[in-house]
Amino acid sequence: MTILNPTKIIGNVETILINKDSKDESIETKKIDKVEAEFAGLAGERHSGLTSISDVRYLRQYPSGTEIRNTRQITILSREELTSMAADLDIPELMPEWLGANLVVSGIPELSMLPPSTRLMFESGAALVIDNQNRPCRYPADVIEQKHPSKGGLFVKTAKDRRGLVAWVEREGGITTGDSIAVHLPPKRIYAHG
Repeated sequence: MTILNPTKIIGNVETILINKDSKDESIETKKIDKVEAEFAGLAGERHSGLTSISDVRYLRQYPSGTEIRNTRQITILSREELTSMAADLDIPELMPEWLGANLVVSGIPELSMLPPSTRLMFESGAALVIDNQNRPCRYPADVIEQKHPSKGGLFVKTAKDRRGLVAWVEREGGITTGDSIAVHLPPKRIYAHG
């Protein structure tokens, strides 16, 4: 399939990970080779679903427990940002599993700074829409602390603007390790009344 890409930013899928156990309280994910992106999210992933229940992220908009559209179906991290965070934490490697990643990509400069509504177009035709940055939180920090004592507490500050993105599925299709990804940026605009 030919994908029109005026920005010429092409990345690659390095790793695919999911957490299949909806009862598992751990943030950690496990590697797989390929996955189907469905309208509800990644097949078998516990964060899949067309809707989700609002939590502390949405307290300004909805009462806690409100059913809302699930725009956080998939967590995407950058290999380059993982490497730079590991260096800043002074640890050999920051594993994407520890951060609850679903996709690790490479070749997309400053992945975490891509604006909302950016589309990631995969070889199969699958397309993801970026909702927003995935803000650092204590859950990955807890896992990092278990693996590298005294480093978990540094994670939130270290991961600012490098924690990756959350996205939802706009078009279904398969995603396989090694696939290329075309980045389609939305039109730039600045809202002066914020």
